[in-house]
Amino acid sequence: MKSLYFEDLVVGMRESLLKTVMSDDIVGFADLSGDHNPIHLCDLYAAGTRFGGRIAHGLYTASLISAVVGTRLPGPGAIYRSQTLNFHAPVRIGDVVAVSVEVAELVEKGRRARLHCEATVDGKVVLDGEAWVSVPPRPSPHA
Repeated sequence: MKSLYFEDLVVGMRESLLKTVMSDDIVGFADLSGDHNPIHLCDLYAAGTRFGGRIAHGLYTASLISAVVGTRLPGPGAIYRSQTLNFHAPVRIGDVVAVSVEVAELVEKGRRARLHCEATVDGKVVLDGEAWVSVPPRPSPHA
């Protein structure tokens, strides 16, 4: 895990992660969130939907953005202010999700960063959006 301060950030910085979606991840997210929609949990039910099988929760995929923000860019100390999400395609068990976060804008007042966020599967965008985060300043050397 790395921690960046506001002064370390520049527009265009990017971090990413890869995550293979497993059935246990979906079940765990359902237990954590309380969202037990059978589209996520029941093979028989999901087979009869337009998706033809179980899919991951959209917010599970979005939570992978939070993993990048909280551990890589900007990292520990960053606090979410807002997040927009656009869902474009389902994520299925076994899919490898590539999540990227890029610094799109820096606002000195309040030490805020606007981040472009994107998740892809096999090069196809499944989710995108924008996050605003507060980023801690570099500690004073005299503190």
